[in-house]
Amino acid sequence: MIDNQSVNGIHANRLCLEFVNLPYTSGDPMAHATSWLELVEFLADKRIISQTRSEELRTLTKSDPAAAGALVAQAERLMHGMGIVFRAILENVPLQPGWVKPINDVLQVTEGHDELQWDGNVWSLGFVGKYDRPEWLLAAIARSGAELIAEGAQKGLSRCSNKNCQLLFCDDSKFHRRKWCSMALCGNRSKVAAFARRRGGGKARAQHA
Repeated sequence: MIDNQSVNGIHANRLCLEFVNLPYTSGDPMAHATSWLELVEFLADKRIISQTRSEELRTLTKSDPAAAGALVAQAERLMHGMGIVFRAILENVPLQPGWVKPINDVLQVTEGHDELQWDGNVWSLGFVGKYDRPEWLLAAIARSGAELIAEGAQKGLSRCSNKNCQLLFCDDSKFHRRKWCSMALCGNRSKVAAFARRRGGGKARAQHA
């Protein structure tokens, strides 16, 4: 299971940014609503939950629709809140305490520990909640967002240079010159548009010669 951003070869390099990017497609300024299955797939893809756990959660909309709906709503609040904060950092806007409330709301109800986990192929470090409460599914994402906010914009937080694209990423390139969410998508679109402008300008000059 992989999310659309991974399918398109878009890597934000931070869990919290992958999460904030989830409702968007490269080059499209409009967000779509996050579904329960999309949220579960994201959690599984990022190894926040196991494959077995993801299969169990898929049926929660039938066994406990209220719990599933409440978690989706909280996930969307976290997603929206982090998006506001990250874009404010990019624009050098001072952060307001209320903007980080969705992050703190998740962090304050979580209690657990990090644990090395084996998925059959690789070891990874995952967060294990002390109790099986739905909010803990978002704990690792909230913590990732809190860490990025504490680090500030100096750590390479960037937005795709396509003005219509909403995707964010951390630029971990060697010379910190990454401009696009993906060279194959927005980067290629920019090259095609620039070529068309040059070609159109050349035709115009030829006609007036």
